[in-house]
Formats: sequence, C-alpha cells, structure tokens
Amino acid sequence: MIYDWSRQQAQINRNQIAVSLNGEKITYGKLESESNKLAGILLKQNLAPGDRVGLFMEKTPKTIIAVLGITKAGGVYVPLDPHSPAETVVEIIKSSSPSFLFVDHETILKFQDIVHSDTETSMIPWAWWSEEPLMHGDVISPQFSYKDIKGQKNEPYQVVRNSVRAAYILFTSGSTGKPKGVVITHKNIESFINWAVPHFDMKSGERSSCHSPLHVGLSAFDIYGAFASGCHLHLVPDAIHNHPKKLSAFILDNKLDQWVSAPTAFSKIAKFQVIPDGGYPNLKRLICCGADFPLPGLKYCMQHLPGVQLTNLYGPTEATIASSYYTVNKLPENLAGIPLGEPCTDEKLIILDEDLHQKKIGEVGDLYIEGSGLSPGYWKDIAKTKETFMWYNNEDGCRKRVYKTGDLAYLGSDGLVYNGRSANLIKSRGYRIEPGEIETALGHSELLREYAVVPVHRDNSEGMDIGCAYVGKEMKNGALAPLLQLKLKNTIPSYMVPQVWKEFDSLPRNGNGKIDRKKISDHFQESQNGHET
Repeated sequence: MIYDWSRQQAQINRNQIAVSLNGEKITYGKLESESNKLAGILLKQNLAPGDRVGLFMEKTPKTIIAVLGITKAGGVYVPLDPHSPAETVVEIIKSSSPSFLFVDHETILKFQDIVHSDTETSMIPWAWWSEEPLMHGDVISPQFSYKDIKGQKNEPYQVVRNSVRAAYILFTSGSTGKPKGVVITHKNIESFINWAVPHFDMKSGERSSCHSPLHVGLSAFDIYGAFASGCHLHLVPDAIHNHPKKLSAFILDNKLDQWVSAPTAFSKIAKFQVIPDGGYPNLKRLICCGADFPLPGLKYCMQHLPGVQLTNLYGPTEATIASSYYTVNKLPENLAGIPLGEPCTDEKLIILDEDLHQKKIGEVGDLYIEGSGLSPGYWKDIAKTKETFMWYNNEDGCRKRVYKTGDLAYLGSDGLVYNGRSANLIKSRGYRIEPGEIETALGHSELLREYAVVPVHRDNSEGMDIGCAYVGKEMKNGALAPLLQLKLKNTIPSYMVPQVWKEFDSLPRNGNGKIDRKKISDHFQESQNGHET
C-alpha cells in the first residue's frame, strides 16, 4: 500500500527529514506517528473503507500527513484545487460525495464562501487541519482539528490491505462541462514507483522537489517516489510556482538532487535564462512530464546543465503518472520534438487503426496504453469508462484492456513519436483540457452569438495555447475579449482560460454546416491580429 513506504522509512530513518516547506520540517518518525493518529480519529468518526475525503488545502507537510492518515484508515483522498472557482469545487464535492472535508488556515475563507453558496456542501463534516486557532465566523464547527491528534494512540493502522482498492480520485477536464473523476488505485501507483525509483537511481538522503499541486497526478511521483527511496521532499511554495528566478533560486538554495515538473516551469527558467553560472551543483536529474518541452528551452538547459540527466515522461492521468520515458542524451538536431521513447516496466504503448489493428512502423495511428498503470475508470461514469477503456485482441490473440489516449503517434527510430491530437483535446501547460468544458462556461454569457475553443500551436510554447474564436452580439473590435476572460476566471480554473482570442464576423463552417475548428486553428496560426492575453 502507498503508505508502506513512509512507514518503512520511519523504522530505519526515523529522525531523517521527510518533508519540508518554508522552514517547517517533519521527520519520517513524525510523519508516521501523526498520520497513524489521524487514522485513529477518522475511524472513531466512522470513516468506512472506500469513503472519500476531500482535501481543500494548500500543499503543506500537514497535507501530506492527512493523505497518509486517510489511506491508512481505508479512505480515498480527493484533492481539491483551492484556486479553482467555487462552482468547480462544489461540482467535484457533489460528485465525489466525501465523508469529510479537510480545510486549513489558507483556505478557510474560500471554504466559507463555498458552504454559503451550496446548502448540500455545508452539511458535510469537516476538519480544521491547522495549528492556528480557528476564527469560527458563521460556519458550522469542525468535527475535529489538527491539535486533537495529540491525545490519540500511535497505532500502525492499515485497514485496507488490498492494493486494487482506490487510493485517490483526480478530477480532470470533462467534455460535457463537468469535471470527470479518474480513480487511481494503490496498485497503479506502486507499479510506477517500483519502476521509477531504481530507474532514476533515487537514493536515501537525496533532496527532491514537489512542484505539481496534489490535484495533478505527477505529484504522486514526487511524494511516493521520495518516500520509497528515503528522500527529503521539498514542497515548492505556491507563491513561486510561476516565478522562474525564484524557482531557480529554490533549486540552488535547497541543493536539490532531483527536479520533477511539467516542462512549463523549466521552459520559463530557460526563457528568462536564469540558470546561475555553474548551474546547480547538486542537481542530478531533471524530469519533465505533461507536455512537450520546447526545443529552444531544452537546448538552453542542456548547454547550461551538462551533467544533469534530462528525461521526458509521457502519460495521461488515466494511466497513472506516466507510461513511457525518453532520456535526452544529446542536443536535438532537426527534431520535431522529444520522442515518447520506451514504455516503463509493465506498460505498453500501441498504435492502432480504427479497427483496432496495429499500425506498421512509420504509420500514424491512434495511441493506446496497456498495462498496470491503467485506472479502473471514471468515478460514477460507466458510459465514459466503456468509451475510452476498451478490450481488444492483440497479435497473439490475447484479449487486453487498453486506454485510448486521444493522441496520434508513430513508431520511429528513437521509439514512439507524438504526432498531435486525434480530437480537439488540448494539452496546455501540463494539463489535458477538454474544449467543451470551456465552451460550456462561455455559453453562460449573453454577450456572445457563437464561439469555439481550439488548440493553437505556437513556437516556444509549452505544448500549445488555448484559443477562443468568438462572435459578439454588440461589442466589437476586440473590446469583448478582456471581459470574457475576466468572467471565465470566476467560473473555470485559471489554466483553462484561453490565452489567445480572435473576433470573427461569423465563424467558418464546413460543408456540413458545422463550425470548422481546423480552419479556426489555422487562422490563429497564420494571423497575429487576434487579441492576446
């Protein structure tokens, strides 16, 4: 089970630092004892195996304690993004039906707004997970608080010992406008971590980063990879996530051995050229996942970090963290992008045609994933699960379960090569985004006649940008775009808000009368006259 790694470290490295943030440090011993005590509290509160627990908190050492305590008690944690609009958070809470919500001092005011906006959510029991005194205000009192663990027994709870049980649920962009929950099991996570730790030669006492938020699957590699190897996990403060100079200083000052993030973070470091003279003396590994690494940024990093192993991981949330890897050993020449590389252990990437027959070398087809990382499916959505997780007969006649990624690829000399999207799904800044969710939010505006959200490929961009083509009812000459952007920021997560906008008199349509999304994307590519934000 995923809590076994930190438990084992507590037995052999009890006084070693496990997690730190802004000067706050907790040892493996404290991590183990306090998560044990939390599990005891949750069991006294009648948490049943499989019950969901929502985490409406910032990423802190106490949040990591909560994650371990919940899973030890047999629960399933559901990370909630505190920076998402209240409507999105309420949707996820209602879908996951948590038995408890955890709230801390950073999120209490947003939590109050949420419970005031929705009667059903206000009735869910919650825990105050901070040492600071709670200013009650007008919210219902919590069931328990962080300080209550002091009076609990330190018992090694392990209520569920079946690794095929769910560990967490991550909610991602959905085409219908509602977030979809991806169920990830203990076994899914164990499979990847058991490959990654020896592959990257992670060792006890090393210092590794945790840049991704908990609602992004890559954070599971950060957390459990560190605990499985006995690393010191350095949580990256949210305040510096988008500041390349501060991120560079964080890597240097904390003497990190390993950095893991979406390419966005390091491509910004490269863009502003803030790698210090002499690089990062302690850094051994730079690992990226979630989007294409722009080649100019890649070249800059390799030139200024010559002794650092740079690896690109590939894999959607539905396949748990990553399914393939490619280590860049030399500066790319005439390369369209970094190959998807080779599959991780117990994973297989397959290129199939519409009839689920394998494509030949060099032929572009739909990319499917098979293996131990595949999610059981989507939370409470059997139809969507059947649509994207399917069975097929391989060349040996064996029936295998696969996941259709929506990506196109072909097999080249350096392994699999990404060849764009087969549908309209957008990969931007490390996120896989359904345009339909953004369009649903736009549909609430009475200022628009029609609109379409499309991917926009840009040079030196992290993956791609999100473009919005629109026809306004009255406001013209680009005046509507800033207003629409502001409205979207209040209804969808910030990473979904389009970066580029273009006003049309009428949206182009194909011969069937449907909006021609490809032509719209081409307009964005060919013209720089659209309003950019």
